[in-house]
Amino acid sequence: MNEQQLTHFNAQGQAHMVDVGEKNLTHRIAIAEGRITMQPRTLEKILQGDHKKGDVLGIARIAGIMAAKKTADLIPLCHPLALTKVDIALTPHLETASVHCQVSVETRGQTGVEMEALTAVNITLLTIYDMCKAIDKGMCMESIRLLLKSGGKSGEWTRT
Repeated sequence: MNEQQLTHFNAQGQAHMVDVGEKNLTHRIAIAEGRITMQPRTLEKILQGDHKKGDVLGIARIAGIMAAKKTADLIPLCHPLALTKVDIALTPHLETASVHCQVSVETRGQTGVEMEALTAVNITLLTIYDMCKAIDKGMCMESIRLLLKSGGKSGEWTRT
């Protein structure tokens, strides 16, 4: 298949789930990132740990892990995957009043985990927004992107 072709369409142009049954099982990894910016007082409240809804970053991390596991339920043509690892790192940055999210997802399978990593970033950041929207409706999620994917026939891709 030509790299420029969209794999989720058949020869008649109809959407279909790609057949991965003949692909080799390989160790697959994807790393994605994003960040949420906010008012400095919002970040202070998150870091103080006295938010009335609880541990904002802890709950967001769990939401991201759950989202990675449910990606096939959310993205119509994704394959359900048995994930072997989901790691979510949340790093607050006082100087920019933001929280950086980096997600690493792994499996041993026949298709990649890029969508799982990207879904986890989005849901992690959305959870932070949801928990803090009462005090800061102007938060902004940005720079959500894939950093790395490895495994499979196409090998490794890294954002430069």
